[in-house]
This record gives sequence, C-alpha cells and structure tokens, in this order.
Amino acid sequence: MSFFQRDARMGTATQAAPRRLRLLLVDENATARAVIARRLSHRHYDVTAVDDGFAAQKALMTQPSDIILIDMDLRLLPAIATMEKIRAAHPVGHVCIVMIGGAGDGARMIAALDAGADDHIVKPFDFDMLDARLRRAHARADRMALLSRQYAELDARIARRAMELGETREALRQVELDRARLMVSVHQLQAEVARLSAR
Repeated sequence: MSFFQRDARMGTATQAAPRRLRLLLVDENATARAVIARRLSHRHYDVTAVDDGFAAQKALMTQPSDIILIDMDLRLLPAIATMEKIRAAHPVGHVCIVMIGGAGDGARMIAALDAGADDHIVKPFDFDMLDARLRRAHARADRMALLSRQYAELDARIARRAMELGETREALRQVELDRARLMVSVHQLQAEVARLSAR
C-alpha cells in the first residue's frame, strides 16, 4: 500500500485551495498507480494506493476514504466484486466509488453503474476532467449522505412521537377508566342517599 500526500505548504496560490479529499486508488498496474496517485496528490487529494480489492478492504478498515477509484481490470478480486464488498462493509453513509475503464469497456461500465458505481471515467483521461468528475461525484455522495442522515433523524422523531402518542393514548384510556369507575361510585352513592332518604 502506498500513500501520497502533497505538502500543503508547497505552492504559492493566492486563492483558497479546494478541500483535500481522501482517495483510495485500487489498480493492479504499479505504473498506473504511481502516475495517478502522484498527479492526483497535486490536485488536493491524499491518495492511498493499493493493488487489489482485498488490500482495499483492509485499508478502509483503518483509513476511511472520501472517494474510491477502482480500475476495471482487477483480476484477483474483480472490480464489481470489490465495489460490492466495500458497499456491504460500509452500509452507513454513502461511499463514493468511481470506476476507471478503457474505451472498449462499455458493457462492463454499464454493469458497474447498475451495480452501484457513482460514476466512471474512460482511459486515457485528462486529469483536470478526472478531478472535476471526482469532486462532482463526491459532492453528490455528500448530499446523499446528508439526506440519509436527515431521513434517519426524521424517522427517529416520528418513532418518538408515535411512542409519545401511544403513551398519551394509554394515559387517556386510564383517565377514562378512572372516570367510569368514579361515575359508578357516584351512582352507587346517589342510590344509597336516595334509599336512606326514603326511610
């Protein structure tokens, strides 16, 4: 596993740099891994590079990632299987997964998108375009995660309200039972008073 992190003090840009994103690159080709990792590290990514899907799962246990970039040509654990195992291991929140494939990988890319990939990009790619696609996919994943959290909070509030309503209904039922018992007692007392008065 390799880790590429560009020193944030390098460069003298006057405008604020975009937030550094944590990216996990999964590619069996050592040269491609090194080139992609270095180029992305210069575009404000902290890149962890691994050579197969099993190493990716292991890396994610200790080092969460904002984006996972998976090459479609993985052999040890195929790309779609790698993605499915990652998604199964991270059911909470939305893991942003982008596939890399060749121009002839159309059918496999469609299968990956159908299986849950957030986006795909075709090799050879322009790194500015890759950066834009990754950031767009990450922003979309962030929005999905926010919506999921909001839905979960709403569900929890509805569950609490339902419980409170159930408790209120039970309290009201008890009040009605107490009132019915009281009315019976009042009627019995009136009957007793009437009986005593008739003497």
